[in-house]
Amino acid sequence: MIPGFIVKTEADRRQFLKGSAAAGAGLVIGFHLGRMPASAGTADSAFAPNAFVRIAPDSTVTVIAKHLEMGQGAYTGLATLVAEELDADWEQVRVESAPADATRYNNLQWGPTQGTGGSSAIANSFKQMRQAGATARALLVEAAAQDWGVAAAEIRVDKGRLSHKASGKSAAFGDLAVKAAKLEPPKDVELKDPKDFKLIGKDVRRTDSRAKSRGQAMFTIDMALPGMLTAVIARPPRFGGKVKSFDASEAKAVKGVVDVVEVPRGVAVLAKGFWPAKLGRDALEIEWDETAAETRSSDAILAEYKALAKTPGKTVRKEGDAAKAIAGAAKVVEAAYDFPFLAHAPMETLDCVVKLSSDACEVWSGSQLQTVDQATAAAVAGLKPEQVKVHTLFAGGSFGRRATPIADMTAEAVSIAKAIGGRAPVKLIWTREDDIQGGRYRPIYHHTLKAGLDADGKVVGWQHRIVGQSILAGTPFEPMLVKDGIDATSVEGAQNLPYAIPNLELDLHTTKVGVPVLWWRAVGSTHTAYSTEAFIDELAEAAGQDPVAFRRALLKDHPRHLGVLDLAAEKAGWGQKPPEGVARGVAVHESFKSYVAQIADVRLTEDGLKVERVVCAVDCGVAVNPDVIKAQMEGGIGFGLGAILHDEITLEDGRVEQSNFHDYVSLRINEMPKVEVHIVPSDADPTGVGEPGVPPIGPAVANAVYRLTGKRIRALPFARHELKEA
Repeated sequence: MIPGFIVKTEADRRQFLKGSAAAGAGLVIGFHLGRMPASAGTADSAFAPNAFVRIAPDSTVTVIAKHLEMGQGAYTGLATLVAEELDADWEQVRVESAPADATRYNNLQWGPTQGTGGSSAIANSFKQMRQAGATARALLVEAAAQDWGVAAAEIRVDKGRLSHKASGKSAAFGDLAVKAAKLEPPKDVELKDPKDFKLIGKDVRRTDSRAKSRGQAMFTIDMALPGMLTAVIARPPRFGGKVKSFDASEAKAVKGVVDVVEVPRGVAVLAKGFWPAKLGRDALEIEWDETAAETRSSDAILAEYKALAKTPGKTVRKEGDAAKAIAGAAKVVEAAYDFPFLAHAPMETLDCVVKLSSDACEVWSGSQLQTVDQATAAAVAGLKPEQVKVHTLFAGGSFGRRATPIADMTAEAVSIAKAIGGRAPVKLIWTREDDIQGGRYRPIYHHTLKAGLDADGKVVGWQHRIVGQSILAGTPFEPMLVKDGIDATSVEGAQNLPYAIPNLELDLHTTKVGVPVLWWRAVGSTHTAYSTEAFIDELAEAAGQDPVAFRRALLKDHPRHLGVLDLAAEKAGWGQKPPEGVARGVAVHESFKSYVAQIADVRLTEDGLKVERVVCAVDCGVAVNPDVIKAQMEGGIGFGLGAILHDEITLEDGRVEQSNFHDYVSLRINEMPKVEVHIVPSDADPTGVGEPGVPPIGPAVANAVYRLTGKRIRALPFARHELKEA
């Protein structure tokens, strides 16, 4: 998804947090809690001590979630943090999405911007949401103390009830809600000692599972408003193309089609339902202006990358003199790796609902960047941001796709509503073909690596060159994460290589390609982890050493890397002979401040390559909900495995060749391996789990495949290669 960013400088970020901390009551360590805004649905009879908690007279506790729930468990984690400090009964806890309001609901890792990404939801909210729950608890206790005439210190709170042992008095949260609402929130409250946690660290039931399993959860694709029209857009077949002219007569003749309008991204067909809109689009006759379009094939782009890799790029990291060390090495190893364009392909395709009037705009979507969506909608509609209300719904997956710097779904939907004068609400739907062929891919990358070993098998020099397109160039995020021409998302995972190598060089060539690109689940680590961990295995073999032992020696200064490596090796039975016909591979990688090691058991069958088992060890700090962590590791492994086995987006003369799941193949359920997840106990603040499970699976499987077949897979996906047992 997205790396943590947004403000232009760290100084700006500190100034923003400092300003928030001066805003008034309910502030602790710079976290602005504030009072609940009316837009968050506060009822007069409800107790809303801050922007994140509302307690109703029936004792229902509603947690206001500033982060999108797209399947990763954010709602459950955020609610757990509040309920823990509030001492609420988990069965009384509900979650609803926060309005778009960056002054109250900003991502604390990003500065004054509300959004979800970079595996940051729990990491940036850990203390903030606990603070919100503790503040609400303190007010309820104070209300009970005043009502009962007893000392606050004598009141006990447990599972949604307050009690006073000496007097025998007790009350539910709702009984005290009105009185508590009249009290001034304390400026400081003490948070629990971790040894007293009752919910954090436990497998509490997900807050969204019941609604989703019953079909009650509301996704954007489920939205229906009175008089709403459904829209689809005909977009240029080549990126960079524009509408030259079009004939809508046949489209308008389709029963159910209401209107056809030109918009900045193409030609939109509006109808009373999706199917007539789709048929109307099929009937359009459009002449495209492709004078500025990208016309190269992906093979041609990659060939240019390979030529560029023969020349030095911009220096990213330099320690010692790698070239000299390699020149004098006893043994030299070289390898090059190719990575294709990848689509996100979330199960719910891209969509957005807009209701527009002359002085207001409402947006319903699985918004991953509420601040960006709100500002974009305002700009397109000609309104002020405060005139735009964003309703964040559940999202059926994203993997980064719903977090575009230009808010493309929102911009398109608002532009359509504007083109028809706002006379009807509009639901924009991208078909699966629109999604697969619509751009915003993980970029193509080419890596070259070269290293030298001394006579004892120690790595004395390491050179790594990366060639690829910048995700951030030309976006509002460029000033924050592109420094001296280095896009941080292109080199993360390689720039922070943990191995103890005395002479190390990393450089980067940033290319210009007319294909829209975007962060894809785990961003730069999707390719840097593969290249570095596959190459480390090649060095271990050249040194005649066991791959795990080889890594251990190089990770002597990185205890958390070592911790997950050792745990995975122990649980997988590394060093013991695997089952007949099975080979094992290992990889360890840190991304989003979480550490993950994976060991894959791989077999060749009559049907091809089969990954039978993956043992995964993860260190993500405090495990707020172990079951959610395990689910995210399992999901990340499946997502990453599908990509390395099958997936690639290819261009021929600038046109995308894939169109749907028949030729852009997600991992099938029969291909999913058995996954064992082991969590390292930790008292460190929690870090992300939505993405870090993805990077290690590719190199772990590739390293196992080599032991099985003797073949190094250096160009993805695996489907490009014929594999036979050695």
